[in-house]
Amino acid sequence: MKFLAKWRVRKPAEDSETVYISEKFGVRSLHIGSDTIQSAMRIARPDELELAYTRSMMAFLLFGARPQRALLVGLGGGSLAKFIYARMPWVAIEVVEINPRVLTVARRYFHVPEDDARFTVTLGDGAEHVARADPAVDVLAVDGYDAESHVAALSDRAFYAACHRRLAPGGILVVNLWGGDREFSDTRRRIEQAFPAGTLCLPAEKPGNIIVFGFRDRPGAVRWAELERRAGELEPLYGLEFGRFVQSLRKMNRHCSTHLLFGE
Repeated sequence: MKFLAKWRVRKPAEDSETVYISEKFGVRSLHIGSDTIQSAMRIARPDELELAYTRSMMAFLLFGARPQRALLVGLGGGSLAKFIYARMPWVAIEVVEINPRVLTVARRYFHVPEDDARFTVTLGDGAEHVARADPAVDVLAVDGYDAESHVAALSDRAFYAACHRRLAPGGILVVNLWGGDREFSDTRRRIEQAFPAGTLCLPAEKPGNIIVFGFRDRPGAVRWAELERRAGELEPLYGLEFGRFVQSLRKMNRHCSTHLLFGE
């Protein structure tokens, strides 16, 4: 999320549920109930990831094989969903969005595709959906902010425990958090408790957003040299700054000169 200053196409009356858009310099942004940018799309490149935090969420690729199923909680402008849909055609994607107005705007103004054999958007409560005994997923991404803060139902112990149960062996939880949120430390602790095999924090390039990864199963020895090799393979494939992601993992996680550590 980023703060919008004085450029807006349309600012409706105050309403925490109002969905509206703004544009500047070829970038279209989505807002829900405030000037906070919930999602952004460069109009000339609608399937690319414009915001640093959405690019950082893709760092899960550093730690695993090719995922087959992805579940995304929170659609917004569909940035992550569109990127995976366009760049990873072998992945089946389900998105859960609670606000029908968000879905309408996302499809009309942010090029979110219609449902097909490998892409679906379900309108409903994300916490309830994750808790269902549906097929396991390899990646579960949560971006659940409203106009003010992280949605409570998407940040309590029961929810993160349900996320752990929903993941397939080797699966990864990816959560977008706001470092300035007064609940950040407690939320991070709840993720750590639900994912005893290991968690990592990745600060996004622009200060504020912090991506937390929760591992269903304990990763093997994670050497910096292996992460850097993997980053070098991924960058030309996806056009994202995986090398920077590797360097940023040193900022908030235990490590030594050769390894990234998982609570040893």
